[in-house]
Amino acid sequence: METEQFEALMMYVLVGGLICFMIFIIWDLAKKSKAGRLGTAILFLGLGLCLFAFMAKPVIGYLIEVFRGIPH
Repeated sequence: METEQFEALMMYVLVGGLICFMIFIIWDLAKKSKAGRLGTAILFLGLGLCLFAFMAKPVIGYLIEVFRGIPH
């Protein structure tokens, strides 16, 4: 396995693990603070929005390339 392939694979694996860990932290925070359903939803919306933006950026970039007709 080449270095570039390993780095690309680890980028997805480690960043994915970090995202999962951050979701766990938000859930644990809601559980320990006894936030209830609405409070948990607000926590996930507020704190999880940056995670959604980070995950949506490559998808939006890919869609822009596809609709412009630029081969990748």
